[in-house]
This record gives sequence, C-alpha cells and structure tokens, in this order.
Amino acid sequence: GVTDVLCEACDQLGWKTPTKIQVEAIPVALQGRDIIGLAETGSGKTGAFALPILQALLETPQRLFALVLTPTRELAFQISEQFEALGSSIGVQSTVIVGGIDTMSQSLALAKKPHVIIATPGRLVDHLENTKGFNLRALKFLVMDEADRILNMDFETEVDKILKVIPRDRKTFLFSATMTKKVQKLQRAALKNPVKCAVSSKYQTVEKLQQYYIFIPSKFKDTYLVYILNELAGNSFMVFCSTCNNTQRTALLLRNLGFTAIPLHGQMSQNKRLGSLNKFKAKARSILLATDVASRGLDIPHVDVVINFDIPTHSKDYIHRVGRTARAGRSGKSITFVTQYDVELFQRIEHLIGKKLPAFPMQEEEVMMLTERVAEAQRFARMELREQGEKKRSRNDDDDTEEALGVRNKVAGGKKKKRKA
Repeated sequence: GVTDVLCEACDQLGWKTPTKIQVEAIPVALQGRDIIGLAETGSGKTGAFALPILQALLETPQRLFALVLTPTRELAFQISEQFEALGSSIGVQSTVIVGGIDTMSQSLALAKKPHVIIATPGRLVDHLENTKGFNLRALKFLVMDEADRILNMDFETEVDKILKVIPRDRKTFLFSATMTKKVQKLQRAALKNPVKCAVSSKYQTVEKLQQYYIFIPSKFKDTYLVYILNELAGNSFMVFCSTCNNTQRTALLLRNLGFTAIPLHGQMSQNKRLGSLNKFKAKARSILLATDVASRGLDIPHVDVVINFDIPTHSKDYIHRVGRTARAGRSGKSITFVTQYDVELFQRIEHLIGKKLPAFPMQEEEVMMLTERVAEAQRFARMELREQGEKKRSRNDDDDTEEALGVRNKVAGGKKKKRKA
C-alpha cells in the first residue's frame, strides 16, 4: 500500500524487500491505527514508522506534522538521516532537537516549521516552554522509538509534559526491541486500541550472531580484553563499559598499547560524540568503547564483534548491545566478560534469551604473558585520567549527560526565577 514515490526512494536506498516488522506494521499504520511494534534489533523499525508518516504527509501536507522521540542523541541524528533519505524526493524537512547543541540555532530551525521533528524529550520540553511561537498543537503523529526506555522512569516528567501539549486526536506509534510489561504506561501514552505488531514474542537475538562468554577473575579483565583484541585483530569492535569513567580509562589504556580506540559516552561534548561515531563509521578507528548511550538502535554496518566488558545490569540491555552486530542479515560475534561477581547477572541473561552460551576458546598462558605490558599501560592511563580530571576542574566546564540535565535545569530554573524577580 506504499505509494510509488516512496517505493522508488526505498529502491534508491537499496531496500529491495520489506522486513518482517515492515510487512506487519506498514499496512496497519496506513489504515490509521495506533501501533505497538516489537522486533529484534536491526530489523528495520525506523522504516516501519517513517514510511507511513511520509505517505500521510504526501496526502495532507502540513508543517509540524510528526514528532519522533528517542532516548539518545545519536539515535535522533540517525533517524533524521533516514527521514531525509526516504523523503528527499518529496522535499521533506526534518529537524533534530537534542541536548548538547546550541538552543538558539534550534529555535531558528523550529521557526521554519519543519515537517518532522526528531527529539530527545528533555530538550524538546525546554523548547516547548521557552521558545516563543513554537507549539505542537497541529501534530498528527507521535512516534516513540525505543519506547520502553523513554517510558521508563528516566523521562517520565518530560513525556507527561509533552503528552499534555499535543493533540489527543493523533496517531501514536511505539517501537522497541524490548518492551516492559507495564500496560499502564502505554495507556498513559494515550494509545487508542493499538495493534500490536510483534515479530517475535520471546526476546531474542539474531540467528546469525555467535554469542560467547569468558569467565575471568575481575583483576585480569583488562588483560583479557587486550588478548581478545589481538586474537581477533582485523575486525572492528564495540566494547561496552558500565560507566563513563571506565569507558574513558579503557580507551586510554588501549591507546597506550597502540590500538586505535575511541570513546563514546555521555560526558563528552556532543560534537565529540558525533565525531567519535563518524570516525568509527568511516573505519578510521577499529574499536569504539561506549556506555549504554550507544547500545540502542545505532546502525553501524561493519561492527564485527561486540564485547561486553562490563556485564549489563539489566538483562534487556544485553539484547540491545549485542544487536549492534549481525544487523540486517549479516553475521557477527559477541563476547561477554563474566567475573566472579557477575555470575548471577549472566544467568539472568541466559534465562532471558533462552540459550546457554558457549565459552570462548582461549589459551590462559598466552593471556598471562600480557600482564606486565597491560599493568604498565594501566598506570599510564590512570595518570592521564587524573590529568584530564584536573584540567576539567580548573576549566570547570562539565558536559551534560541527558540524566544530569533534569536536575541542573531545576536548579537553574530556581536561579532564573530569582534573577527575573
């Protein structure tokens, strides 16, 4: 039921046949129903909501037509690229509204009234409250991509504010690879008798993904990481760490050992974050170290191996992380580091995906030969981190993560009021 213009656009992008989720969701969306879409990661969910929106836009052109909410900034840019690519022939304009980028230029972009806004909830609320003349009263479509993360506690207040100022009479799509069972949340997101398009009922990872684990003492984690990067050299890696600090530390450690590693986490400035991502996409760097900022939705075609350096505390995050490789029918590997403290978490993951993972084959003696070099690199990395920390403190310009913003805005809001008074 998709019009020819859009079919041509898909052809140009090299989308020959629709994916399962697109087959399920697009016809229903074109009938004008609300949708809850569930499909494993890397299965073309963006296309499943972008096409119906563009088609509706062709039929009744209007400004500020659709709003797509996403939990992370990088994902917002990626979705915007898809809209631009699909809608280029019909002149669709989209604007990305995320934190970490100057608000003034965003306000100007909003004043031009684009057709599609792709936003992270916090910054959007900021514009709704402070940008004169900007409202979403004419909105026809609301999409929440990675919906469970948005509807989670992180963005609760922001989402409530947004839902209050957009029309009731609209279409709502929720898409994610994992969904929480909390139906009240979906009701709060105001879906009208939605159709559930679930491609897979149980949470699963893609067939072509080879998943392994390695059981290691936690003090030798770094050494094992170096060993694996050497063993599988020539591949490109995404390494997931639990904290910004650990991401930075490991990146410095690997650089000291001569690897081309690059970090991506919430405490970097937005330009740096996009820069890291682009260097990795352009294959100028072979190792991307990231926090869960990069675990959802990012589509980087050539990731060969995902390494869970720190095991994720929520088992569902595991599905998102390993879904960065083996996308759209390609194959890939994932290796999860399990230390003596992570056994229970690891069992939960196995239980969730319903598989017992095999151990990754390796030679202990070879690993232990690396310990001295790694220890030396660790020492350097610690020194560098300390120096960076001191520089930051002296400049006192800290980068906002999405989470910290809320608190800071509240504090700043109080200050502003005082100033106005």
